[in-house]
Amino acid sequence: MNLAEYCKYDGLGLAELVAKRQVSPKELAATALKAIEVANPTVNAVVETYPDRIGGLDEAALGNGPFRGVPFLIKDVFGHEKGRKIEFGSRLCRGMLGEVDSHVAELFRASGVNILGRSAAPEYSMSATTESVFCGNTSNPWKQGYSAGGSTGGGQAAVTSGMVPLAHGSDIGGSIRIPASWCGGVALKPSRGRVSSGPSFDEGGFGMTSNLVQATTVRDVAAMLDCMAVPQVGDPFLIPKPSEPYSSLTVKAPPRLRIGIVLSELFGVTVDPEVKRAVQAAGQALAALGHEVEEAEVDIGGRDAMRSCNDVFFFAYDVRLDGYAKRSGSTPGVDTLEPVTLSLYEYAKGITSARFLAAVSALNVARRKLARFYTRHDIWLSPTTARVAEPWGKYNLSRPGVSSANNVDLLLAEPCQFTVAHNIMGTPAMSLPLAMHSTGAPIGVQLAGRPADEHLVLQLATALEQAMPWRERVPPLHVTKLGG
Repeated sequence: MNLAEYCKYDGLGLAELVAKRQVSPKELAATALKAIEVANPTVNAVVETYPDRIGGLDEAALGNGPFRGVPFLIKDVFGHEKGRKIEFGSRLCRGMLGEVDSHVAELFRASGVNILGRSAAPEYSMSATTESVFCGNTSNPWKQGYSAGGSTGGGQAAVTSGMVPLAHGSDIGGSIRIPASWCGGVALKPSRGRVSSGPSFDEGGFGMTSNLVQATTVRDVAAMLDCMAVPQVGDPFLIPKPSEPYSSLTVKAPPRLRIGIVLSELFGVTVDPEVKRAVQAAGQALAALGHEVEEAEVDIGGRDAMRSCNDVFFFAYDVRLDGYAKRSGSTPGVDTLEPVTLSLYEYAKGITSARFLAAVSALNVARRKLARFYTRHDIWLSPTTARVAEPWGKYNLSRPGVSSANNVDLLLAEPCQFTVAHNIMGTPAMSLPLAMHSTGAPIGVQLAGRPADEHLVLQLATALEQAMPWRERVPPLHVTKLGG
């Protein structure tokens, strides 16, 4: 298989070739390695490959799920595999090994994917861009030297540039959806608790973190959700699932839905006019399909909500980094942490239990305020991000002048304005690449639903994929244009 053929298929397409014995998993792994060798020197999305899962692949060890043999990357943050490196994009964790398999990794392996390496992430996933001192900057495949988003920028850039068809993504405030928006990918943050965070956590990020994939097609996302939405022993709670698989429901037309277009500047960040028009065009397309579409106002409580998120995100952050330091034999400091991260490490020491509980209470108020939207509407339609991808440096954890955690919302509020609401509510939210900006960057449009309504989000996404297709767009930094 040559690279042009390889890049024609999404994950399910490659798996179908494997099932028909037209290509072997080992051949796909070798092709993926070739794609990485072609594109990664320019894009810098992959930090490690696993020779034992490429040339040394034991095909009998692959899971028998719908993605059997499909090349895949695990994010260098949460997808721990026992005995393999997990460095969190940080010099502090250089060479650190996973102590136990996460359920996320186990479920990915059961899906059949071949986890053949790690994708880049910013230090501890605490940035909306994938730039780091430890691993360098990941480039947006559409614009060299522009941000791929974060914190799953490595995974989405690898997918968009054609290195792999699918990659792991995790999301505490937009980290699955922001890279999809800026790189022109497809990505769903599932409902709170839909994908297990065990065995090390009851709920990642105090319930705000979700895991799934970065992709190029809606059907890949739906099929992987079927594989990942499997309750694990000891999970703290179960949430309802449809009676049919998501992959089956996704291709069915949804009922007539009430869709609210949200353009409210939740953190005071101005929405780019072209982004606004892209959202309105998506609304028009959905209205043409028979849905009731209207503009809606939403109030999250302004940037105070973002600051409450920060007190939840960074509560005991110092304890976490001290634990990593003990494992890696390092010490938190200027030589092991980026300046903003070190500032957050010190900031975390001042978050008392009372302050943490006050932040949790504030987010409870914000969640209930936001959720009033769903008393009037079934679906939230908004920009994924207020602006398209920007040059490296703006959201960097080594950015000059951002030395205090009191100012860290400068790095988070702008890209997270339309995403973090769904982490607070625990609602499923999906970014689709429905338009292109005049600067040559993709525009992401976000669909979100009530908790446990992934099937409705996926059904609308499929309808938009057909009405406003994106698969024929190929970025300049793509395997097929970089020597493939």
